[in-house]
Amino acid sequence: MLKEIRPAIVVLVLLTLITGLAYPLAMTGIAGAIFPNQAQGSLIEKDGKVIGSALIGQSFTSDKYFHGRPSATNAPDPKDATKTVDAPYNAANSMGSNLGPTSKALADRIKGDVESLKKENAAAAIPVDLVTTSGSGLDPDISPEAARFQVPRVAKARGLPETSVRSLVEGQVEGRTLGLLGEPRVNVLRLNLALDAMKS
Repeated sequence: MLKEIRPAIVVLVLLTLITGLAYPLAMTGIAGAIFPNQAQGSLIEKDGKVIGSALIGQSFTSDKYFHGRPSATNAPDPKDATKTVDAPYNAANSMGSNLGPTSKALADRIKGDVESLKKENAAAAIPVDLVTTSGSGLDPDISPEAARFQVPRVAKARGLPETSVRSLVEGQVEGRTLGLLGEPRVNVLRLNLALDAMKS
């Protein structure tokens, strides 16, 4: 019996070492050498201090900043562990809301968001990504249309000409990856950092 078990144990140990240790370490080392910024989480620094990641959205609520997509992430309620509370862009709980098109809660939230956005810019059509969450709830990007929609509010709040803010937005638009993949997009954190730099 030991004769049959021994090869199985040896194969298990070898495969564990190869696939569980050697391969992950090799891939981590190669990624760190070829793509050092991405391997470290695509961190964004300001004045030598990490202020975020280009891969995870942040909550901006002030009228002086561009806002990202709504986030569906939540966290345990500190007052009652059996309940949850909204925690926008909570990377520890990446997920969508799981609310479907017939959900009254989803319809009510979207209706409220649309009404707020109409007050902000009544003349323009509301881009869908300003009222819908992404599948992960962490999306750091918005469409160029969503950024353009917010230009009048941001320009007014900062006392800047709309043309200057619009030019800043156009300069922050990233095209499709390799010219084929995805859609044009604007990273909200980078846009807001460029906005702060323009103001100063």
